Amino acid sequence: MRLPLASGAATGAVAIALYPLFEGGAWFWTCLGVILVVTGIGMLGSRYTLPDWLVPPAQLVAVLIYLTAVFTGDKAWIGLVPTKESVLGLAKLLGTGFADIQRFAAPVPSGTGITLLTCGGVGLIAILVDLLASRLRRAALTGLPLLALFTVPAAVASEPIAGPMFVIAALGYLGVLAADGRERITHWGRAVLVRRAPSFVAPKPASDAGALRLSGKRIGFAAIVLAILLPALLPTLEPNPLFGFGVGNGKGKGGSSISIPNPIVNLRGQLSLPTNSTVLTYTGSDNFSRYLRLYSLDIFDGEQWTMTARGRSEDRVSEGPMPAAPGQDMSLPVTESTTKIQVSDQIRGPLEFLPLPYPASRIRIEGDWRPDRDTLMVFSTQDTAVGLAYEVTTREPKPTAETLKEAPPAPPEINERYLQLPENLPSEIRDLARQVTQRGASRYEQAIQLQEFFTKEGGFTYSLATQGHNGPALTEFLIRSRTGYCEQFAASMAVLARILGIPARVAIGYTGGSNASGEWTVRTHDSHAWPELYFEGTGWLRFEPTPTGGAGQGSATVPLYTRPEVVTTGGDEPTATPTSNSTGADLPNQSAGNRRDLMPDRDFGGAPVAVDEGVPVALRIGVGAVVVLLIALIPGLLRWGLRARRRRSYSRAAEDPAPLPHEEHEEAVTPEPTGIVAVRTDRRESAVAAAWAELDDALCDYGMSRQPSESPRALARRLAEQYAFDEEAAAAMARIATAVERMLFARTPGDLGSLPGDLRRVRRALAAAVTRGRRIRAALLPPSTLLRARRLGTRMLDGFDRLENLRFRRPARRDV
Repeated sequence: MRLPLASGAATGAVAIALYPLFEGGAWFWTCLGVILVVTGIGMLGSRYTLPDWLVPPAQLVAVLIYLTAVFTGDKAWIGLVPTKESVLGLAKLLGTGFADIQRFAAPVPSGTGITLLTCGGVGLIAILVDLLASRLRRAALTGLPLLALFTVPAAVASEPIAGPMFVIAALGYLGVLAADGRERITHWGRAVLVRRAPSFVAPKPASDAGALRLSGKRIGFAAIVLAILLPALLPTLEPNPLFGFGVGNGKGKGGSSISIPNPIVNLRGQLSLPTNSTVLTYTGSDNFSRYLRLYSLDIFDGEQWTMTARGRSEDRVSEGPMPAAPGQDMSLPVTESTTKIQVSDQIRGPLEFLPLPYPASRIRIEGDWRPDRDTLMVFSTQDTAVGLAYEVTTREPKPTAETLKEAPPAPPEINERYLQLPENLPSEIRDLARQVTQRGASRYEQAIQLQEFFTKEGGFTYSLATQGHNGPALTEFLIRSRTGYCEQFAASMAVLARILGIPARVAIGYTGGSNASGEWTVRTHDSHAWPELYFEGTGWLRFEPTPTGGAGQGSATVPLYTRPEVVTTGGDEPTATPTSNSTGADLPNQSAGNRRDLMPDRDFGGAPVAVDEGVPVALRIGVGAVVVLLIALIPGLLRWGLRARRRRSYSRAAEDPAPLPHEEHEEAVTPEPTGIVAVRTDRRESAVAAAWAELDDALCDYGMSRQPSESPRALARRLAEQYAFDEEAAAAMARIATAVERMLFARTPGDLGSLPGDLRRVRRALAAAVTRGRRIRAALLPPSTLLRARRLGTRMLDGFDRLENLRFRRPARRDV
């Protein structure tokens, strides 16, 4: 029965690692119930020696009954026995759970569907672990299903798994191995705890089951300690900072279609990474920052924003200019600029979409890169942009406020695609769109009013602790909490714009980054989502509803054409008045020097910008090497500290004059005020004991032995003869041996005035008898200290053995 219990405990220990994926702990108690069910069936099977092939099916049936009782008990017979209705209810909840995990970002709410999915998965893992450990007797293989469960939070959660969770999971697996070892030992007889002599001179015990089991525990605990310490000393591995999503239709490279499943769902993970790694750098001909777009999402089904699957384009960007920007009038004034982009080569995984400023008119790049005509996204099914350098020419429109106010309605094909909304969209969201905008205002003015609703008037706050972008989350964000990050702001403004009849979509990419040395640097924390709204004659324009600066996403900027104040500068063209939030990209007539001067005011309200350059790999390796060196010096430092304490003990005793016999007796026995006689140990005796212990450790450090039956005088004689002590060293060793013998057998140890000097002479004589390498090892990695650590670990493991050997027995019945 020990193995089924250990298997259940190991599954529960690993399941604890799922905590960061959920809100609250209700899911865990449900999973704990299914683990107890599986464990109970396994223990009954072992107790009554059921056939091994029968136990897993019985566990599956028990899990089904448990899930039915918990989730669809109202449709089951007597609340337990599954019926057709209850099974269909479970299937429907499973479908809901699968849909929820696709649209929520961790930590997800503990909904019924997600909890059922998690509980069922944990139950299957528990059955598989019990099968391998208890039925097939392959305890080591249980690490595979446990590892599969443990990798779920490692792959999904944006935060690293906490060290204690790893330790708990590892101890659970070690528990299965230990239980399997004890089961095998009990087939040959009762396991006996083997005691070891504490001295380093004790002979090695014979190999036995107890020794093997103890060695296994040492290996297990050492592996856990190394797994915790080593990652702290090595450079960290981070998720792909450029959204590592797959491309194609499941056929691998060269597929005929391209689709991106939920590119927005991992956005918060990029923003909350602990290390702000560099994604790319760029320079522009006008030295202005520009948003860099990766994806364009055009479908909102009430649950999530997704992208229309696009067919393989026949165009190649290397063969000519890009397709014309949709909706852009060729007669509209534009600002032409050239941007040179260098993508980091430290990105993990492929990158099939190019980060580009919008709208790109020409791209100079190596490889097979193709544009999407409707969105101007550029992708490849053959190449990756990791480590790639390319050049982009953009023709950015310069619309005036009057041009945007008088923009004609969008063509039918644009409205049909970019005004679609689900029929079940909550009416309160539709009402909100009309409440925050003025009736009769132009679409351009309504778009500005929506942006100001999010940035100024609506009372919104920026926070990464939010839950996705689906329908319920959208209502929670807009109506109640009004707290979120760029994902919620962009998705919400696009929905409200569509309600008002303004074609809208959501763009995913990066803000312009920061400029500290004439070159713009974009990092993972610059990941961003923003809405793009369509105005006929101008095309797609970026808006910025997300709060900027220190209270929001610091590198986000509000474009100038979205500001309502319009003044005349003396010519025919109206120009927007810049504010403290203006950027160089928003002010095309501003010099680069003035652009950099405005960056502190834009980002942090006048505070200096502290650019996080990240920690260089070389520095991390250097720090790790220093930490390893300090850890390696710990045994030597501990040995030095112990030696210093002993030296103070026998040095102080050597300074005191030797007491007379009657004085020694009076010091040794002193009546206490309560009348109880207390016996004290003479300080000189403690000093002799400290000196003898120091000599004992010195012999151990230098690789010399002391026989257990060897008297102090015999040891002094053998060392002097074996290592050719000179007269002074031999006499010093003889005096130390005499002091020890007097401490053991005489009433007083006598005069100790020469003890410190005698010990120094003996240590020098011992050191002269060994090689230089042995002396260095004795100073840096003293074996005496390592043996003490080993004995401490042995005592700890012996404590575990005592716990394992506990037996609870019923009291014997008495026959009266």
